[in-house]
Amino acid sequence: MAKFGKKLVERGLVESNFGNMSVRSGRRMLITKSGKPLDEINEDSVVEVDIDKPSSPVASSESPIHRAIYKNTAELAVIHAHPAFSVIESLLGNDKIIPPDNEGQYILHEIPVVKGSFGSKELAENTSGALKDHKGVIVFAHGTFAAGKTLEESYFVTAQIEHSCKLKYFCDMARRIPG
Repeated sequence: MAKFGKKLVERGLVESNFGNMSVRSGRRMLITKSGKPLDEINEDSVVEVDIDKPSSPVASSESPIHRAIYKNTAELAVIHAHPAFSVIESLLGNDKIIPPDNEGQYILHEIPVVKGSFGSKELAENTSGALKDHKGVIVFAHGTFAAGKTLEESYFVTAQIEHSCKLKYFCDMARRIPG
Protein backbone atom coordinates (compact mmCIF):
# COMPACT_ATOMS: atom_id res chain seq x y z
CA MET A 1 0.00 0.00 0.00
CA ALA A 2 2.80 2.40 0.87
CA LYS A 3 4.45 1.88 -2.53
CA PHE A 4 1.28 2.64 -4.48
CA GLY A 5 0.26 5.51 -2.19
CA LYS A 6 3.57 7.21 -3.01
CA LYS A 7 3.17 6.51 -6.73
CA LEU A 8 -0.37 7.95 -6.74
CA VAL A 9 0.81 11.19 -5.13
CA GLU A 10 4.02 11.46 -7.20
CA ARG A 11 2.07 10.98 -10.43
CA GLY A 12 -0.52 13.60 -9.41
CA LEU A 13 -3.37 11.09 -9.36
CA VAL A 14 -4.31 12.19 -5.82
CA GLU A 15 -3.46 14.98 -3.47
CA SER A 16 -1.84 13.62 -0.33
CA ASN A 17 -4.86 13.40 1.99
CA PHE A 18 -7.42 12.51 -0.68
CA GLY A 19 -8.12 9.11 -2.15
CA ASN A 20 -7.97 5.70 -0.53
CA MET A 21 -7.15 2.09 -1.24
CA SER A 22 -7.98 -1.33 0.06
CA VAL A 23 -7.00 -4.98 -0.25
CA ARG A 24 -9.37 -7.86 0.32
CA SER A 25 -8.56 -11.00 2.27
CA GLY A 26 -11.48 -13.41 2.53
CA ARG A 27 -14.44 -11.58 4.11
CA ARG A 28 -12.21 -8.80 5.47
CA MET A 29 -10.34 -5.88 3.93
CA LEU A 30 -7.49 -3.61 4.87
CA ILE A 31 -8.43 -0.03 3.98
CA THR A 32 -6.70 3.28 4.48
CA LYS A 33 -7.96 5.41 7.34
CA SER A 34 -9.82 8.63 6.66
CA GLY A 35 -7.59 11.66 6.16
CA LYS A 36 -4.30 9.77 6.14
CA PRO A 37 -1.77 10.96 3.53
CA LEU A 38 -1.34 8.28 0.88
CA ASP A 39 2.32 9.12 0.41
CA GLU A 40 3.01 8.42 4.10
CA ILE A 41 1.20 5.10 4.59
CA ASN A 42 2.42 2.94 7.45
CA GLU A 43 0.85 0.31 9.72
CA ASP A 44 -1.04 3.07 11.58
CA SER A 45 -2.61 4.35 8.34
CA VAL A 46 -4.80 1.32 7.66
CA VAL A 47 -7.58 -0.48 9.47
CA GLU A 48 -8.96 -4.00 9.01
CA VAL A 49 -12.74 -4.22 8.67
CA ASP A 50 -15.35 -6.85 7.91
CA ILE A 51 -16.74 -6.66 4.38
CA ASP A 52 -20.21 -7.63 5.58
CA LYS A 53 -20.56 -5.10 8.41
CA PRO A 54 -20.50 -1.31 8.65
CA SER A 55 -16.96 -0.02 8.91
CA SER A 56 -15.01 1.47 11.74
CA PRO A 57 -15.48 5.24 12.03
CA VAL A 58 -11.74 5.70 11.35
CA ALA A 59 -11.92 3.85 8.01
CA SER A 60 -12.15 5.84 4.81
CA SER A 61 -15.54 7.44 4.22
CA GLU A 62 -15.56 5.54 0.90
CA SER A 63 -15.40 2.14 2.64
CA PRO A 64 -19.05 1.37 1.68
CA ILE A 65 -18.02 1.58 -1.97
CA HIS A 66 -15.01 -0.71 -1.42
CA ARG A 67 -17.24 -3.21 0.44
CA ALA A 68 -19.80 -3.20 -2.41
CA ILE A 69 -17.07 -3.77 -4.99
CA TYR A 70 -15.75 -6.77 -3.07
CA LYS A 71 -19.25 -8.18 -2.55
CA ASN A 72 -20.20 -7.83 -6.23
CA THR A 73 -16.96 -8.65 -8.06
CA ALA A 74 -14.09 -11.12 -7.75
CA GLU A 75 -11.55 -8.29 -7.40
CA LEU A 76 -9.03 -8.20 -4.54
CA ALA A 77 -7.72 -4.60 -4.60
CA VAL A 78 -9.34 -1.18 -5.07
CA ILE A 79 -7.86 2.28 -5.56
CA HIS A 80 -9.94 5.43 -5.37
CA ALA A 81 -8.10 8.48 -6.76
CA HIS A 82 -8.89 12.05 -7.75
CA PRO A 83 -7.12 12.53 -11.11
CA ALA A 84 -7.81 15.98 -12.56
CA PHE A 85 -8.44 15.14 -16.22
CA SER A 86 -10.75 12.26 -15.29
CA VAL A 87 -12.81 14.60 -13.12
CA ILE A 88 -12.83 17.24 -15.88
CA GLU A 89 -14.10 14.71 -18.42
CA SER A 90 -16.90 13.67 -16.05
CA LEU A 91 -17.92 17.31 -15.62
CA LEU A 92 -18.39 17.67 -19.38
CA GLY A 93 -21.58 15.62 -19.13
CA ASN A 94 -20.42 12.33 -20.61
CA ASP A 95 -22.04 9.13 -19.34
CA LYS A 96 -18.99 7.24 -20.60
CA ILE A 97 -15.56 8.09 -21.92
CA ILE A 98 -14.21 6.39 -25.03
CA PRO A 99 -10.41 6.48 -24.87
CA PRO A 100 -8.87 8.08 -27.97
CA ASP A 101 -5.62 6.10 -27.66
CA ASN A 102 -5.00 2.51 -28.73
CA GLU A 103 -3.79 1.45 -25.27
CA GLY A 104 -6.82 2.96 -23.57
CA GLN A 105 -9.18 1.30 -26.04
CA TYR A 106 -7.45 -2.06 -25.63
CA ILE A 107 -7.23 -1.97 -21.83
CA LEU A 108 -10.36 -0.04 -20.86
CA HIS A 109 -12.66 -0.21 -23.94
CA GLU A 110 -14.79 2.51 -22.35
CA ILE A 111 -14.93 4.20 -18.97
CA PRO A 112 -18.37 4.56 -17.39
CA VAL A 113 -19.20 7.76 -15.51
CA VAL A 114 -21.34 6.99 -12.45
CA LYS A 115 -23.15 9.22 -9.99
CA GLY A 116 -23.78 9.24 -6.26
CA SER A 117 -22.77 11.09 -3.12
CA PHE A 118 -19.55 10.26 -1.26
CA GLY A 119 -19.86 6.98 0.61
CA SER A 120 -23.55 6.59 -0.32
CA LYS A 121 -25.49 3.41 -1.05
CA GLU A 122 -26.30 4.83 -4.50
CA LEU A 123 -22.62 5.34 -5.29
CA ALA A 124 -21.75 1.88 -3.95
CA GLU A 125 -24.39 0.24 -6.16
CA ASN A 126 -23.52 2.28 -9.27
CA THR A 127 -19.77 1.77 -8.90
CA SER A 128 -19.84 -1.94 -8.06
CA GLY A 129 -22.37 -2.54 -10.84
CA ALA A 130 -20.18 -0.83 -13.43
CA LEU A 131 -17.08 -2.66 -12.23
CA LYS A 132 -18.69 -6.01 -13.04
CA ASP A 133 -17.99 -5.26 -16.72
CA HIS A 134 -15.26 -2.58 -16.58
CA LYS A 135 -11.83 -2.23 -15.02
CA GLY A 136 -12.46 1.28 -13.75
CA VAL A 137 -15.06 4.01 -13.44
CA ILE A 138 -15.15 7.76 -13.01
CA VAL A 139 -17.45 9.16 -10.35
CA PHE A 140 -19.06 12.37 -11.61
CA ALA A 141 -17.21 15.42 -10.22
CA HIS A 142 -15.24 13.26 -7.79
CA GLY A 143 -12.64 10.79 -9.05
CA THR A 144 -11.96 7.24 -10.14
CA PHE A 145 -12.37 3.75 -8.73
CA ALA A 146 -10.23 1.01 -10.22
CA ALA A 147 -10.38 -2.63 -9.16
CA GLY A 148 -8.07 -5.52 -9.88
CA LYS A 149 -6.49 -8.68 -8.56
CA THR A 150 -3.62 -6.64 -7.09
CA LEU A 151 -2.90 -3.05 -6.09
CA GLU A 152 -0.47 -2.94 -9.01
CA GLU A 153 -3.29 -3.73 -11.45
CA SER A 154 -5.60 -1.19 -9.79
CA TYR A 155 -2.84 1.44 -9.98
CA PHE A 156 -2.21 0.64 -13.66
CA VAL A 157 -5.92 1.04 -14.47
CA THR A 158 -6.08 4.32 -12.52
CA ALA A 159 -3.08 5.67 -14.43
CA GLN A 160 -4.51 4.50 -17.78
CA ILE A 161 -7.88 6.14 -17.11
CA GLU A 162 -6.16 9.44 -16.38
CA HIS A 163 -3.84 9.13 -19.39
CA SER A 164 -6.77 8.45 -21.73
CA CYS A 165 -8.83 11.31 -20.24
CA LYS A 166 -5.89 13.70 -20.58
CA LEU A 167 -5.41 12.75 -24.22
CA LYS A 168 -9.15 13.07 -24.88
CA TYR A 169 -9.23 16.50 -23.27
CA PHE A 170 -6.35 17.82 -25.39
CA CYS A 171 -7.66 16.20 -28.60
CA ASP A 172 -11.08 17.78 -28.03
CA MET A 173 -9.41 21.17 -27.39
CA ALA A 174 -7.29 20.88 -30.54
CA ARG A 175 -10.42 20.19 -32.61
CA ARG A 176 -11.91 23.48 -31.38
CA ILE A 177 -8.95 25.58 -32.51
CA PRO A 178 -9.59 27.07 -35.97
CA GLY A 179 -7.13 26.37 -38.75
